[in-house]
Amino acid sequence: MATVAEQLKQSRAPKKTEDVGSIPQWKLMVRRFRQSKLSVIALFVLLIMYALMIFGDFLAPYPHNELDSNSAFVAPTKIVWGPQGPGVYGITQQLNQELLKWEYTEDPSIIYPIRFFVTGHEYRLFAIIPMNVHLFGLETPPGVTQKVFLWGADKEGRDLFSRVLKGSQVSLTLGFVGVVLSVTIGSLIGTTSGYFGGPIDNLIQRLIELIRSFPDLPLYMALAAALPLDVDILVRFFLITIIIALIGWTGLAREVRGKVLAYASLDYTNAALAVGASHWYIITRHLVPNAMSHIIVVGMLAIPGAIGLETALSFLGLGILPPAVSWGVLLRDAQTIQAVVAYPWLLLPVACLVIAVLSFNLLGDGVRDAVDPYG
Repeated sequence: MATVAEQLKQSRAPKKTEDVGSIPQWKLMVRRFRQSKLSVIALFVLLIMYALMIFGDFLAPYPHNELDSNSAFVAPTKIVWGPQGPGVYGITQQLNQELLKWEYTEDPSIIYPIRFFVTGHEYRLFAIIPMNVHLFGLETPPGVTQKVFLWGADKEGRDLFSRVLKGSQVSLTLGFVGVVLSVTIGSLIGTTSGYFGGPIDNLIQRLIELIRSFPDLPLYMALAAALPLDVDILVRFFLITIIIALIGWTGLAREVRGKVLAYASLDYTNAALAVGASHWYIITRHLVPNAMSHIIVVGMLAIPGAIGLETALSFLGLGILPPAVSWGVLLRDAQTIQAVVAYPWLLLPVACLVIAVLSFNLLGDGVRDAVDPYG
């Protein structure tokens, strides 16, 4: 049995530290990523935003394109606590003859209760499962058409909360898919250029210089404007995605080319060539895996730019067009100072866009540090 002196000696002895060399690299990357608190917070914010996007039709109380002339420019509804739980006051609509605008007056004597898991318009969960259940809705007597507008309504009485959720399905998905395609194209072309060299490298580099010689925004606008206006909404979505991918790969291709040029001269690549390994084996087993950390970081930091690009094109009327909805389409309603001053809730899509872009940038910073855990 150890004496008191030995126990004190053991407690004062420095604790054995974990050998970094014995830890798998992915654990080091996770530990390094956790050290960036802002990046961890950004990751959780993005997970929440994508969860809201996936279940947007379930969370939206009304169809995103449902018109309601009795609710034009309704301000965000005030939630009150009534005898039957949460609810909203009754609202009456009046036209201001002097300002020629609709005004709404609350009637505290009337409270319509909010119900959860109510039956509403039909939709397909995950684009597969037909459903008509929604998270919440307003219980009103027959003949009463009042609604609960968490984020207010636009000039045509459409629920802004439902439209933002629907728009996130386009903006967040299009930006992510566009970057995935762009990163794939840039990685393949950059690896091919750096590995084979010679005339192939020269041809690819001249092509990249030609594409990069055009101003970015006018080039995007020209390609988007060339799309037919009468194509299906889904087809236009994929065409815009392809446009983002076909233009955004050039920078990554040059960066990957530089990495591959360095890796191609190392001993393990020459050893693989000496034993008769194929070009495909060397590219897929040695070159691309070593450049993967850089590719992931560049792709992560490119997603907010792609989301912003889609928003800009849709805002200018060259991207997603009504009746489809995206964050860029929603911002077109807030493009005048008069609208912003009179109806400030129309800027709520801007807040969603800023949060998404900022979160992706913070997450990209954390991933950039995590992929180099020994730095």
